[in-house]
Amino acid sequence: MVGPIRPQFVLFGSSIVQFSYSHQGWGATLADLYSRKADILLRGYAGWNSRCALQVLDEVFPKDAAVQPSLAIVYFGGNDSLEPHPSGLSAHVPLPEYVENMKKIAIHLKSLSEKTRIIFLTAPAVNEAQITQAFGNGLGRSNGSCRKYSEACVQLCKELGVKVIDLWTALQQRDDWLTACFTDGIHLSSEGSEIVVKEILKVIKEAEWEPNLHWSSLPTEFPEISPYIFVDPKGETAVKVSEMVHEWQTPWQ
Repeated sequence: MVGPIRPQFVLFGSSIVQFSYSHQGWGATLADLYSRKADILLRGYAGWNSRCALQVLDEVFPKDAAVQPSLAIVYFGGNDSLEPHPSGLSAHVPLPEYVENMKKIAIHLKSLSEKTRIIFLTAPAVNEAQITQAFGNGLGRSNGSCRKYSEACVQLCKELGVKVIDLWTALQQRDDWLTACFTDGIHLSSEGSEIVVKEILKVIKEAEWEPNLHWSSLPTEFPEISPYIFVDPKGETAVKVSEMVHEWQTPWQ
């Protein structure tokens, strides 16, 4: 364990999580913003559905861990929403079972600590034509099915009092979402990830959580040790490096 202990944010989900450091992804952006604030822990598993998540839930989030996460961001649903295949090999999970699985995940996370906060991400919209071009006709993922699973996740979160981000709707707020938001019709481009980061930070900033987990509100690690390197043009005021907000970070304040 590398110290000192920081707040831990765990990103748990399928490929939307595993690939969140690729293509200027949303996980990489969060890691940058929280670089001296919190540890972003990636637990992403491409191809998984909510059934897979339940199999390892106790291992990823053990109840007896010495340090429990301050925030868990959870995404499952896209693979669950796949059409069932006659062979039985599809990752499809029937909608009622998916809802029950996500409920079990939420209840487990709530039991970890009074300070563990939760955000669920719903199944995002997809570009069906781009999926066919990238994967052929046998994948079985449709925008309509993703909408059903997204809406079910939103409703469940309302019932449980869990923060939720409706990615199916959020991505489609952009006029050119079909061409801009994906690398292959499913996985997110940098533009798609920008939307995810914006929505996550909005939820964190507006949540009535103590402490506030927004990156601009959390304390900076070892601020008193940072040297005064830069001086203003008049040579009168020193600028402390630990307090600097860089140009690429200002849109996320």
